[in-house]
Amino acid sequence: MLNTVRTYVIDTYDEMVKNVTWPTWQELRNNTIIVLVSIVLFAIMIFLMDYVFGISGKPGDMWRGLLGFIY
Repeated sequence: MLNTVRTYVIDTYDEMVKNVTWPTWQELRNNTIIVLVSIVLFAIMIFLMDYVFGISGKPGDMWRGLLGFIY
């Protein structure tokens, strides 16, 4: 059992060091910026959709915006 665990750890280490292609710091930073900008854009888009369709979360203000006009 102990030999199996030891072999697993050694094989995992070898795989991570020798076979995995790690991104450079520049690539990592660029991809992080892309993810953060995407998150902000999606948050703004969801906020605008909630605002337009009138879902505010307050008990008396449930239907404002476009849906409030329709109903």
